[in-house]
Amino acid sequence: MADIRASVLIPVKNGGALLGDVLEAVLAQQTPWPFEVIVVDSGSSDGSVDLARRHGVRVETIPAAEFGHGRTRNLLASMASGQFLVFITQDARPASPQWLVNMVQGCDSDPAVAGAFGPHRAHPHARHVTHCELNQHFAGFGDKLSVVRLEDRARFAADPGYRQWLHFFSSNNSCIRRSVWEQLPLPEVAFSEDQTWALRAIEAGHAKAFVPDAVVYHSHDFGVWETLQRNFDEARSFNLYFGYRIQDSLPRALKSAVHLAKRDLAWLRTGGLRGWRLFKNAGYMACIELARVVGQYLGTRHDRLPAWLLRSVSRDEQLQRAGAA
Repeated sequence: MADIRASVLIPVKNGGALLGDVLEAVLAQQTPWPFEVIVVDSGSSDGSVDLARRHGVRVETIPAAEFGHGRTRNLLASMASGQFLVFITQDARPASPQWLVNMVQGCDSDPAVAGAFGPHRAHPHARHVTHCELNQHFAGFGDKLSVVRLEDRARFAADPGYRQWLHFFSSNNSCIRRSVWEQLPLPEVAFSEDQTWALRAIEAGHAKAFVPDAVVYHSHDFGVWETLQRNFDEARSFNLYFGYRIQDSLPRALKSAVHLAKRDLAWLRTGGLRGWRLFKNAGYMACIELARVVGQYLGTRHDRLPAWLLRSVSRDEQLQRAGAA
């Protein structure tokens, strides 16, 4: 066990058939050193536990009510033997057999690196706009291995964009050095445990790596209501844990929705849509973008909302309540 270099850690609940694809891709990794795979399931009812066990990986179970984004990942890490703790989700499928080697090498590229993350690409059958959005987002981190740390504290304090760039991290596709995790475990917060951890790591003087060759397929084509809920949760967590006010003005939020709808229209055109199909898809994406900014606006103003509305618009709270039921 002491020779295990990396532990791939996967929280699961009702992973469906895609979980099998993810596990097959993980087990097909080509590495010069041993690695292990550990799954913690929190109350699946779709056969995910049996599916994972048939793949020969270690599977532990917890009651659904005990799940927490940071808490469950810390539990996984506590079970692991690897020097590097590699976190993915049940729907994040490694894109190549070199994914794990690339991720670990990136995290180990500098002794100061506490954690590394890699890009997400949209699943092959995802919306064209989803492909474009993910490609654009991760292009902002460059196309080569990069190591960043907090070097300008004045800018860090004054520039939210710089701060967000420094602490962006993703539990869907990341690696944390075990020795750092032992001193700095993931926080037990309702949402954004990954970025909250990265902010603390950066502020503590650690570095962070981006590994462009450690790619996973991970995307969601949320509907209108789910988009609103997801963005509500994200905006609320960004306000609670980072102090950001993503959409504090309704007129500016609506202006942002128009800008995003125009961007989506341009992407749909580059994707080859014309005529009625273009009109229909552009109209739908305009509704998605409106839901996005309304969710962000409500999440930014979460402290002014009545309790009944909070319970309705928070997807994360609904999932937590369902688990506790």
